[in-house]
Amino acid sequence: MDRILLSSPHMSGREQKYIDEAFATNWIAPLGANVDGFEKELAEYVGVKGATAMSAGTAAIDIALNLVGVDKDDIVFCSTLTFIASANPILYRGATPIFIDSEWETWNMSPQALQRAFKDAEKEGKLPKAVVIVNLYGQSAKMDELLAICNHYGVPIVEDAAESLGSYYKGQKSGTFGHYGIFSFNGNKIITTSGGGMLVSNDEEGIKHARFLATQALDTAKHYQHSVVGYNYRMSNICAGIGRGQLEVLDERVGQKRAIFERYEKELSPIDGLSMMPELENTFSNRWLTAIQLDPNKFEVTPYELIDALNAAKIDSRPVWKPMHLQPVFEGCKFYPHAEGEVISELLFARGICLPSDSKMTEGKQKYVIDTILQNLK
Repeated sequence: MDRILLSSPHMSGREQKYIDEAFATNWIAPLGANVDGFEKELAEYVGVKGATAMSAGTAAIDIALNLVGVDKDDIVFCSTLTFIASANPILYRGATPIFIDSEWETWNMSPQALQRAFKDAEKEGKLPKAVVIVNLYGQSAKMDELLAICNHYGVPIVEDAAESLGSYYKGQKSGTFGHYGIFSFNGNKIITTSGGGMLVSNDEEGIKHARFLATQALDTAKHYQHSVVGYNYRMSNICAGIGRGQLEVLDERVGQKRAIFERYEKELSPIDGLSMMPELENTFSNRWLTAIQLDPNKFEVTPYELIDALNAAKIDSRPVWKPMHLQPVFEGCKFYPHAEGEVISELLFARGICLPSDSKMTEGKQKYVIDTILQNLK
């Protein structure tokens, strides 16, 4: 049997039309009709005024932080339970990250931890220049509460929706709550461009400036002239063509991911001590990855031992993200726990496993995964 993957590219066949058009018109390098079309179509899908296609979601975060004014020696608050791409651009700007813990209902940024961080920052006379809020594994954070706090202090949000394209919160699409939102189209995401990302916003002037900065900040002149530092961050016309074909089947992919979660939930959630990643009331997760946690008081097997057992059975799985405040590269950075003596992100890291959620996985293969889990739970 072939290895069962965590989440791999799932081509629809529609991509080839756009790729062929790029070849036929010789628009191979960055820019072209596919880039323009992909930006327009994704902006319409999520319901914003503008979008800029980037070489990566990380690049989009970097540009977003630039646009909101993050500079050397500034402070940026950031979700701790995430992939490092959420936090690295803070360092690119020469700023200092302060990490904010999770809460149980979404596994995302804790409003009460964020509130304490802001109160301390206000006392110290140095508010953050931005807050990077992550929507983990497709689940939106508590945006109402987080927005209220950030708006009170007048600090912009960069919404890292890399994993949550197709999700929504109280009827509004994920990635559209912050001043800027970002999506990732890495090979493992719900749709892919092989690599790439998108910056979205209702700030049309901001999106226009993002496009300028991401294209080497080339001034309008007959000669090559540059007045500010720019970046080579634009998406290629070929990759954008893949994205256009993928976007046409996004809702189908969301349905497949949710069906995978529901089959896991039906078979695994009745087990005492095993819990599924929750879906907050009035939200809709794309369920990019199905994540579970094991209560160490109920099982002898540890998450790492279960991961090893699945690996031996040719099944991919992963631990939940290691929190950023535990990463060696961020040693010494300040961190705000959810509550005194309750660090939820560390508990989720210690207990959590991401299960195979490949949208191409058959029900038969998923049954094999479930049976293997059941055989190794003790």
